[in-house]
Amino acid sequence: MQQRAIVKAALWMAGWLAMMLAMSVAGKVVTRELDVFQVMVVRTAMGLMFLAPVMMARGFAPARTRQFRLHLARNLVHYAAQYAWLLALSLIPLAQVVSIEFTFPIWTAILAAFFLGERLSRLRIAAIVIGFAGVLVIVRPGLTAVELGQVVALLAALGFGGSTTLTKALTRSETALTVIFYMMAIQFVMGLVPGLMVWQWPSLAGWGWLAVIGVTGTFSHYCFTSAMVHADASVVAPMDFLRVPLSALVGWLVFLETADVYLAAGAVLILAGNTLNLTPGATSRSGLGKPAGE
Repeated sequence: MQQRAIVKAALWMAGWLAMMLAMSVAGKVVTRELDVFQVMVVRTAMGLMFLAPVMMARGFAPARTRQFRLHLARNLVHYAAQYAWLLALSLIPLAQVVSIEFTFPIWTAILAAFFLGERLSRLRIAAIVIGFAGVLVIVRPGLTAVELGQVVALLAALGFGGSTTLTKALTRSETALTVIFYMMAIQFVMGLVPGLMVWQWPSLAGWGWLAVIGVTGTFSHYCFTSAMVHADASVVAPMDFLRVPLSALVGWLVFLETADVYLAAGAVLILAGNTLNLTPGATSRSGLGKPAGE
């Protein structure tokens, strides 16, 4: 029975991986044509369209909340992180963005310790050190010029860590559907003015890539949540680590990007730090393994 549950979780994670890779490719392509603000406002508009039937079926009950200020704070941070992530995709290779993005559980552990009072065990501190070492190997400050895209990707990871920490606080009293609804609604309102200020009508292909982002950005989280229903985070999270080598492969096949030994070594260190953070001795309540919320 447990084996069947793990198989089901793996199938849901395959859907998550496929959608995240598709969204990464779509984001990298469409930002060559359109401003990031426009991409984000279209994405949230599509997300609200997909959520509307679900919300109506439940009589808009998930829209009721006593935590609006916390939702607002969470989405200010998440919006900035998403902007940085999409911008980074337009500046550096896909595999670099995803590798650096995987430091977000490390940031989550640090922020949760400061703001939620979670314990930083020795294993967790070791995981943080190893993860940061991985970033230094990829970026190599002092040996090569640090690229703007690398800094932006690191800021995105920090933002996703902050967003995850605030999400953990919200889930103490809010349902997942409420969190997702306010994410789409607040970020749509936030991005409407800047999105309209840079608006230009997309090409037919551009609309297609925007649709890919809208669909994958909404339903990828359903896949991940479904995987978590069938298996523990300690089983599900390592499956997401496949996104790093798969991103390198997709970047090579689609964009002719190459990955050097420093990127490979840095990615291994970052994933090793994440794996260590998943061990029972590090405790399992830091939000590690949750999707970054792209």
